[in-house]
Amino acid sequence: MKKVAIVTAAVCALALGACTKTDEANTAANETVVENIASTDVNVATNDVTANADAALNADVNAVDNTTANDVANATENK
Repeated sequence: MKKVAIVTAAVCALALGACTKTDEANTAANETVVENIASTDVNVATNDVTANADAALNADVNAVDNTTANDVANATENK
């Protein structure tokens, strides 16, 4: 009976050791997921900022182009 108890204790110890490794693996996997999500959020935010800056720049360029075209047209008419 003592041998069975010793073998059972050894098996339980191995099982607990395996669980600890699994927890570490799960922790690493969870950290990777969190890092990937954060990276995706940063990329989305960067893309949004870039798109908004491009749109603002294009609006400014269009406004300058329109003003220049109107100035040229007015100057031509006022000769």
